[in-house]
Amino acid sequence: MKKAFFALLIVLPVLLVAQNATIKIDIERSVAEIDPRIYGVFMEPIQFSGKRFGLPDSVQFNTLYGTLYDPSSPLADENGFKKNYIEAMKELKITNMRWPGGNFLMAYNWQDGIGPKEQRPARINMAWGGIDNNRVGTDEWMALNKAIGSENVVCVNLGLGDIKDAVYWLEYCNYPKGTYYSDLRAKNGRKEPYNIKIWDLGNEVDGYPWELGYKTAEDYVKIGREAAKAMTAVDSTIKLVASGSSYYEATGIWVDWNNKVLEGLGDKIDYLSVHRYWERSDDYYNYIGQSAMDFEEKIKVPAAQIETARAKKGFKKPIYLSVDEWGLMSRNTLSVLPVAQCFNSFLRHADVVKMANFTLLTSLLSSDSKKGTFKTPLYYIFKAYSNNCRGVSIDTHVACDTFNTPKYKDIPYLDVTTTYLKETNKVFINVVNRHKEKAITANIVTTSGIFAGKAEASLIAGASLNEVYEFDKQDQYVPVKKIVDTKGKQLIYTFPPHSFTQIETGVVIK
Repeated sequence: MKKAFFALLIVLPVLLVAQNATIKIDIERSVAEIDPRIYGVFMEPIQFSGKRFGLPDSVQFNTLYGTLYDPSSPLADENGFKKNYIEAMKELKITNMRWPGGNFLMAYNWQDGIGPKEQRPARINMAWGGIDNNRVGTDEWMALNKAIGSENVVCVNLGLGDIKDAVYWLEYCNYPKGTYYSDLRAKNGRKEPYNIKIWDLGNEVDGYPWELGYKTAEDYVKIGREAAKAMTAVDSTIKLVASGSSYYEATGIWVDWNNKVLEGLGDKIDYLSVHRYWERSDDYYNYIGQSAMDFEEKIKVPAAQIETARAKKGFKKPIYLSVDEWGLMSRNTLSVLPVAQCFNSFLRHADVVKMANFTLLTSLLSSDSKKGTFKTPLYYIFKAYSNNCRGVSIDTHVACDTFNTPKYKDIPYLDVTTTYLKETNKVFINVVNRHKEKAITANIVTTSGIFAGKAEASLIAGASLNEVYEFDKQDQYVPVKKIVDTKGKQLIYTFPPHSFTQIETGVVIK
């Protein structure tokens, strides 16, 4: 049934093709090297309750406790984390994990989460409600990253916390020995330092309506500079991430925030954070197209601001973007296609986007409360990028029909990026057909070299845009592969409507 269904998806659009397109790729023109850190995840203990969202107070769950961390589960490893999530993250080749927040961070005292678990204090989760028992703290987060094989990215509390808290936390994690907190780490079972390299200076500090410990840009620059000085006095090798704006209200003050932070902290930081979640809309083309342009804007504007600040202030070292919170609720085909578009944005801007963290680790697997976790197209799209799109992002030109939304004009129906790995001479062409109803046939041309042999296309699509993914249908979600002929410098492929396709092919450079 599965093969017949997807064969129909592949064949029928040929009869419904509304337009043709041209995709030109030039391997000799690279955007930049792709930083593997764009394949990261974000985690925090978020407590969900119906009451908080205006619903009956019957739904209660935590994104960490009972979901990812559950020592009583038969799936738990020796540290209490579920192996199904760990194995999934290993398969996705997750490179880094940002923790412990998020909004949770801004009231968090890291010292509550170290030492014997039975002696750790229970605290009110002031960001999300409920009680946090602190069973997962610094050493547990480290163990989880080690199990995954990923890098730690730690956020320090510059909300309700202070600079000394941040410095002592860094000392606990990175200082070799001979000080109070480094020796405390050894007492707690870890003699060698963790040597964490990337540290976030707070989280969404401009988030006045929701964030505990909100600050003005001027106040944030002041505490950020002092924190940077103190932290680098403990470990001069660390890299720091400043809190870019996440408060995208109508007057555009987010632009002013970034300017002030970059000019005031630019000589101290290595990254500026960007947080952006896909904008919701009941209109298909607003959701698929307008939200994509908005996501691009939230990368392009800060990228330009970085260059402006560097020119104005004479900063010598580069500053990159860390899109360290991004994502959306992914329950059907409609809500999964934006994930590919977000990755395409990161690849298009590989020269400046050097880290990204999907929200949340636990969201990458879908879950049935009675039957367990399962892999959906969200998982497979993430895997298509994280496993295959390494090396360099290369210049890609797309000529196709476009559409308009109330805010943006001339949005291409095809959203395309290309990556090239020199070691294998492999090219991966990532294509989202945004058209709701019609297929698009594209003539794909390489302007340097020739395609080598046959190509393989992996298709992720669904007959229905809105059908919710189900545990019992998980075998239908595996990408469908199809061999495609190449002819020298070109190949022709028809992209089904509302679909994601990744084409793998070799290239011979002459």
